[in-house]
Amino acid sequence: MAKKNKFSRDIHGLLVLDKSLGLSSNHALQQVKRLFNAKKVGHTGTLDPLATGALVLCFGRATKLADHVMGARKAYYTVAKLGEQTDTGDKEGQVIATADVKQQHLDAIAETASTFVGVIDQIPPMYSAIKKDGVPMYKLAREGKQIERPSRQVQIDSIVIDHIQDNKVGMTVHCSKGTYIRTLVEDIGAKLGCLAHVDELRRLSVGEFGHTYDMYTYEQLEQISCDGAVALEKTMLAPEVAFYEYPRLEMKNGLLLSLEQGRKIRFPADINSKYIRIYDTNRVFRGLGEQNDDGFVHFSKFYMS
Repeated sequence: MAKKNKFSRDIHGLLVLDKSLGLSSNHALQQVKRLFNAKKVGHTGTLDPLATGALVLCFGRATKLADHVMGARKAYYTVAKLGEQTDTGDKEGQVIATADVKQQHLDAIAETASTFVGVIDQIPPMYSAIKKDGVPMYKLAREGKQIERPSRQVQIDSIVIDHIQDNKVGMTVHCSKGTYIRTLVEDIGAKLGCLAHVDELRRLSVGEFGHTYDMYTYEQLEQISCDGAVALEKTMLAPEVAFYEYPRLEMKNGLLLSLEQGRKIRFPADINSKYIRIYDTNRVFRGLGEQNDDGFVHFSKFYMS
């Protein structure tokens, strides 16, 4: 077992990693953790080794924000290969069924995909990180086991067909947390009547991460690290950017102390939001306030101090 580096650093913030092809999310995280020499790093949602793109990493106290970031809406670019079904739902699996792809299938792709826009039910794939009695499903799948999985409701905001070439279809999907693109592609293929699996997958964004806030590849981070730790840390984002959509309020020390001691206080009536970004008078982010129906506010679980 590797020893922990006793000289690792307490650093706090967020980083949008452009995960490389072929790496597990944990492997990618460990690479970055070593590069930054950070004590504590977590990620905000697994990407398959086949997938590339936005993987938001949380350093230090910002690990408290992981659940919030995971709940953000996602955007993906995927290439679906028609005519084949695999046991994993992507090209890394074994082909278990085939079908002829005809022009009628290609002509019907856009219309068929549009029927999946909205709130839909999905059955999570066996090859997923969902756990059964503490064991990830993908481990059970590798043992040849099939476990009944209850369906889940997810929301598909949009599906745009970007290109069609031979039996491959490129599409951009905007969706809610918990959506499995492999399942979506399989279901579209099944409805078309010609089967399908994921040939390529890239997560374009997680909320504003990867959209407003840039991604960095590991190779780019390595290059930046040549200029020292300060340059490397400039790639990180302040924790409060995770709450960009909520109103901001500066608060005097006395009121902040009340919140920190677990008391509830009443906020101005014109703040019509369940959550409020709370800053001290030095403009330092102190945490996310949560407003109850009675108009009183307390620090949410995303309290940062």
